[in-house]
This record gives sequence, C-alpha cells and structure tokens, in this order.
Amino acid sequence: MNTTPSKTTNPDETAAAEDAATKDDLVTSSETGDSATASEDLGEQAARDDAADDGIADEDREPDLFEEARHGVGAGAAAVVSAALGVVALTGAWTGRVAAERETLIGQIKLSGGGSAAQQISEIYGDAWHTTALVNGVFALLALLVGVVVLVRPAFGAPTDRPQPAWVRAVALAGVALGVLGVLISAGMYLDLFVSLPSAGTPAGG
Repeated sequence: MNTTPSKTTNPDETAAAEDAATKDDLVTSSETGDSATASEDLGEQAARDDAADDGIADEDREPDLFEEARHGVGAGAAAVVSAALGVVALTGAWTGRVAAERETLIGQIKLSGGGSAAQQISEIYGDAWHTTALVNGVFALLALLVGVVVLVRPAFGAPTDRPQPAWVRAVALAGVALGVLGVLISAGMYLDLFVSLPSAGTPAGG
C-alpha cells in the first residue's frame, strides 16, 4: 500500500509570510496617510491662495466706476444748487419781480386819494426797489449757506478714505463767492448806497 507523505509547514516560512503581509499593510497605511495629508495640505494651500487673492483684490482691485460716480453725488448736487442760487441773486428772480409789482400796486392804492410827490416816489418806486433788493438778498444768503455747508461737510461727517471731489469744492466755492457778492449788492440796494431814490423838485415860486 502506497502512502503519500503529508506536506509539512515550515514555521520560518509562515513567519516570513506574516512579516511580509504586515509590511504591506504598513506601506498601504502609510501611503493612505500620506495621501490624506497631501490632500489636507493642498486644501490649506488653496485656502491661503484664496485669502491672498482676496487681499489683493481688496487692495489692488481697480475702482468700481459706479461707486466712483455715486461718491459725492449729494455734495455735488448741493454745490450746483449753491452756484445756481448765487446766479439768481445777481440776475434777479421772478419772485422778486412779483413782489416788487405787488408793492407798486399797494402804493398806488394808498395814493389813490392823492399824495405828495415824495410820497408817490416812496410808495410806488422806493418800496418796490427795496423789496427786490430784499428778495435777491435772501437768494444770495441761501447760496452762501449751502456752499459753506458743502465745504465743511467732510469735517463733521462720517470719516471716509475718499476725499471730496475737486469739482464739488470748486462749484461750492463759486456758490459761496456769488452768495457773498449777492449779499453785498442787495444790502447796498436796500440801503440806497449805490443809487439813491429820486427826490421831488422844489415847486417853482416856493
């Protein structure tokens, strides 16, 4: 009867196989950890790059044209209003003409029963002249006040890193200058410094 010898397992070979399997597991785990670490590093680097890009965008980004155009719109409009009021104060407004005509009509009504020449000059001409000067002076004063407010507004408003546009300051200064000139002219008209009222002549044989 033939017998086949059974295979015997060598303990050294078994230990070697286990060591090899353990090394393979360690290598695989190491590679997996390295891959995870590399992914984390890449994510952190990308975050830093994004932050750097954001910093560059905040500091070196070209200014937004819409933001630049919107900046100072209110102050610019007020400066233009100031200059316009100054021009009206020097050239006269329809409100001044209406007020002067009203004073003329009132003077005619007062003198309808008769009056001296001096009274007629004062009531019909003088009051209308002074009313026109007063109305023009009000417009000049408004121009002066609005222009001054525009010029001093940055000093009392919320702090900003953008200075007031140069054209706004220029127009506001023009409004202030016209306002001052209008106030002086109106005061001279009202006080009869430039042109005095006509005087009634002495009647002949008086």
